[in-house]
Amino acid sequence: MDDYFDNIDSTEINLKYFTEHHESIYKAYEKYGQLVHKEGGPLDEKTCWLIKVALSTECQYPRALRTHILKALSSGCTKEEIEHSILLVAPSAGFPKTMSGILILRKILEESGDDSIH
Repeated sequence: MDDYFDNIDSTEINLKYFTEHHESIYKAYEKYGQLVHKEGGPLDEKTCWLIKVALSTECQYPRALRTHILKALSSGCTKEEIEHSILLVAPSAGFPKTMSGILILRKILEESGDDSIH
């Protein structure tokens, strides 16, 4: 898992490459994501991000999970709500996936100076 945190810059470099070389595709993808959130149905923004946190945890996409946790926090989700959404993964997808998700959440909170979930 430490390797993931050491390679965050590679994600940013790759995204920069992608947006420079495939700008119209990226913009269409970004627009699609915005439309799904805003016009896809009745769920509020916080609920959408909590679902995305759970899905990223289950799929074991650590970079997506990191992004979704940060967006959940910025949309007003509490760390307790985010942790709960990660815990809900265990019965359906397994305890190890949940533990990986909790580790990423704890790392983000540690980076932000919030050590209340340690």
